[in-house]
Amino acid sequence: MIKHALHAARRAFSPGLRCFSEASGGEISEDVFERAGSPRLTKQASLYVHWPYCLRRCSYCNFNKYIPRENNDPMMTECLQRETETLLQLSQVSCITSVFFGGGTPSLAHPSTIAAVLESVSRRAYLSDKAEVTLEVNPTPVGKSKLEDYCRAGVNRFSIGVQSLQDGDLKILGRDHSPHQALQTVEEARRLCPGRVSVDVMFGRPKQSAESWENELSELLRVCDDHVSLYQLTLERGTQLFKQVLGGEVTMPAEDVTAEMYQCARRTLHQHGFLQYEVSNFARHKAVSHHNTSYWKGRQYIGVGPGAHGRFVPRGEGGVVREARTQTLEPDVWIREVQQRGHGTRRRIQLSHLELIGSCLALNWASMKSLVHPTTSKSCYRVDNLFWMTGLRCSWDGLALLDSILPALLVMLERQISQRLQRDHHADGQTKRISNPQ
Repeated sequence: MIKHALHAARRAFSPGLRCFSEASGGEISEDVFERAGSPRLTKQASLYVHWPYCLRRCSYCNFNKYIPRENNDPMMTECLQRETETLLQLSQVSCITSVFFGGGTPSLAHPSTIAAVLESVSRRAYLSDKAEVTLEVNPTPVGKSKLEDYCRAGVNRFSIGVQSLQDGDLKILGRDHSPHQALQTVEEARRLCPGRVSVDVMFGRPKQSAESWENELSELLRVCDDHVSLYQLTLERGTQLFKQVLGGEVTMPAEDVTAEMYQCARRTLHQHGFLQYEVSNFARHKAVSHHNTSYWKGRQYIGVGPGAHGRFVPRGEGGVVREARTQTLEPDVWIREVQQRGHGTRRRIQLSHLELIGSCLALNWASMKSLVHPTTSKSCYRVDNLFWMTGLRCSWDGLALLDSILPALLVMLERQISQRLQRDHHADGQTKRISNPQ
């Protein structure tokens, strides 16, 4: 149903809608729905680089990751560089505002790989010395030992996958580090990048209680930096944990317990000075992730590496419409494609203005922003006064229910669009009869 609305309402909306950022003090932050070919919209982008390899697969994980059969780091580095340069040339952006190395386990990559990719970026676009460059790190002794070298390579922000401070839970999750090792890694990362270290922690774990979670979170907050990402453990089909739960070997907390865990975490983090700026992300001292914020503002991003996603205007091909692009998933196939044609893009979809609007609705509500309608623009179609005239923002309680609220709101959007199109069609028919009387 929603898909039909996205295509049917292509002409029902003017591209003048803007995103309104609470964090920026109520200023217009980004004209995300200007004409897609606007130089203002296409001159900047963020870059996501996917490292697909892990030493082992966590019991809960269904991400695009692979256990390498052999060391092909040199080949992977060369292809990451080449695809970076190809897609930057295709996008013709003049400035990369942030870079994020994700995975997989990108802290398995040699620091020289990180440096090489950043050098490739600098050859095609401006990358400021102050631009945020984040690397996800698995908090093992090996990961910790390379942090300083990563900083020398150009990384200035770390995202540490702590996940849990309980030995038993880490084993169930299939993690290959201990709580002590995780805390040591966080400490070293903070020494190298004070104020720019994010900690990932997971709740809703097997047999976890709200009380034990509160104690664990308090312990973590004594050592963490200024950014925390919360993730609720979800069961994904095909994973080892899913099979264990299905077979009765492992028991998950009830929904009301995990809901209480989330609310408890929000309260605790707030008490420690953290602002919740997105459903899962909390920051204090203005240490928000600039890279993730660029997604939520609807800005362009370029995805490099096996399975990476991107959204940008391919101006190098004469394009004027933003495309959603997905790179080939399997690393060996992706490497061959990059060697043959400079990139491994497997899928390209042109995005309509309304598809961008739908994305912005979800992302802005999730990121504690509101949407406003520029009332001076008479050409912009108002779905209703609630949506565009007053602005719309999730309340404290509503943010926890966003996943259930959003589908209903999008159905409302489709209904309003359909009614508008019917009225327009009827009005067009009346006009034709008047202008061409029989």
